[in-house]
Amino acid sequence: MSLSMLNPSSEAALLLLALAILLITLMIGLRRAWLGPTIQDRFTALLLLGTGGVATLLLLSVLMSLPALIDVALVLALLAVVITVALTRTEVIEND
Repeated sequence: MSLSMLNPSSEAALLLLALAILLITLMIGLRRAWLGPTIQDRFTALLLLGTGGVATLLLLSVLMSLPALIDVALVLALLAVVITVALTRTEVIEND
């Protein structure tokens, strides 16, 4: 079933449910990033936060009809890639 087959109120309800699930996932990831016992746990949680943040911004863009949030999501995705490379290089240098 595609979103185009749903009426607008059920489409919005479905998007709000997806947004709520994403926010719960982000809270769990934030907890893991804060308390993670190893650096690998924290690194994975940070990657989850970047991906979840992009998905959240994209859902908000659709729900609020704000196309500018798509641009913000793209910038966040690019920053997440740069941070991933920087943290990976730092981890490799520290292990040598």
